[in-house]
Amino acid sequence: MSARRRVHVLVTRPLAQAAGWVERLRERGIDAESLPLIEIAPLDELAPLQAAWRALAESTLVVFVSTNAVEQFFAARPAALAWPDGVDAGAPGPGTAQALRDVGVSPASIVSPDADAPSFDSEALWERLRGRDWHGARVTLVRGDGGREWLAARLREAGARVDVVSAYRRVVPAFTGAFRERLDAALANDAAAWLFSSSEAIANLGQAAGRDRWRGARAIATHPRIAARARELGFGDVLEAGASLDAVVACIQSIEP
Repeated sequence: MSARRRVHVLVTRPLAQAAGWVERLRERGIDAESLPLIEIAPLDELAPLQAAWRALAESTLVVFVSTNAVEQFFAARPAALAWPDGVDAGAPGPGTAQALRDVGVSPASIVSPDADAPSFDSEALWERLRGRDWHGARVTLVRGDGGREWLAARLREAGARVDVVSAYRRVVPAFTGAFRERLDAALANDAAAWLFSSSEAIANLGQAAGRDRWRGARAIATHPRIAARARELGFGDVLEAGASLDAVVACIQSIEP
């Protein structure tokens, strides 16, 4: 019997985040490759973002749904404006919290789930927020074009005024040329494990490659909702892992030969 091939992990996050994950996975001895299935594009019009910056001091809390939300929001910051004192920044997970620290937000102002939280998502962040008095408070929620309304709904139910600000566009990659060749090579690699941190990435993959070729394929999903989408597409082997690097590494190591 021939030995099993070493797992080859395909990181499907947007390019900037995928590169960081590939580097950290390789540092742990894991064979990883970046294959972004979502592209992040700036907005055509920055005036709404700049207006949100000028009104920021009126907010009690600004929630950033992702690292991309942080990066694109701060890229549009008007000159001479700094993060206002007394305004908290909400982050659903450690990656977004680190992005906030990287752009100069004080760690004391960042509200995020505990490092040992069972998940890193809107629900986990709400567990940190739900005990506060939100009546009359203004909350700004920074995200891409579209997205879940769950946290905004919870905050509104608790009495907050929630302003939703789009900071970037999510774009389906052009599956042509060299990228198409890389995608086809990945599809043909029976040692590949597709690492998904977004249901949208799965949808884009289905659009590019169809639904009838996944029975023998393996997916690693960092949230139950994402795992469900992978099963819907037809992945025959779907593993669920926590969203942290340690959790993903442990999951990969559990399937290594």
